[in-house]
Amino acid sequence: MLRLEDVHTFYGNIEALKGVSVAVEQGQIVTIIGSNGAGKSTLLMTVCGSPKAGRGRVVFEGRDITRLATYDIVNLGISQSPEGRRIFPRMTVWENLQMGAVPNQGRWFDQDVEKVFTLFPRLKERINQRGGTLSGGEQQMLAIGRALLARPRLLLLDEPSLGIAPILVQQIFRAIVEINRTEGLTILLVEQNAYQALKIAHQGYVLATGRILMSGTGAELLANPEIRAAYLEGGH
Repeated sequence: MLRLEDVHTFYGNIEALKGVSVAVEQGQIVTIIGSNGAGKSTLLMTVCGSPKAGRGRVVFEGRDITRLATYDIVNLGISQSPEGRRIFPRMTVWENLQMGAVPNQGRWFDQDVEKVFTLFPRLKERINQRGGTLSGGEQQMLAIGRALLARPRLLLLDEPSLGIAPILVQQIFRAIVEINRTEGLTILLVEQNAYQALKIAHQGYVLATGRILMSGTGAELLANPEIRAAYLEGGH
């Protein structure tokens, strides 16, 4: 479904991705793990066309999207819940979700928003509350829900557990699995919580200083001694 082929991404003279190749098959949860500064968020942003790859190709469903504008990429069926959530703080939960449905002109808004409320009942309880007054975990639920309202075929999730209470982290990861299982939605997940991410992943990649160091199934990477020493030791 999605392929990054020898992708190099630059911020000015700084090379953030150094020949990254990643494959995401339809129906999979694919996880990218790595430490801060590894290039994980840059990888997702490159898929979305901001920044664009300086060299290499990004291919979605057989189409080269490397040079497309971000809004065209969204209209093709790729949606992102970004790092830091980036909800609209002055808008209510309901209004934030309406913004997510803009790419499809809200044609299926009523039925899609009910799916989001089933997935995250807490959002329904806070439907008229401004986004900026929600807890971190609730804002993350809202960011994911807003991304789902675009009806993507590929969902990009950037650090969904960042800054969230452990009990809500579990709820969000259960929701990710549920979305994938019931809707068949393909998910590319960037996450520092390597244990949680690899536990639910069909496939995983380890990114360090802009390069892919290792790949395998989620179970294979969880069992790898090098991965355990670098990313999993000291608790989950």
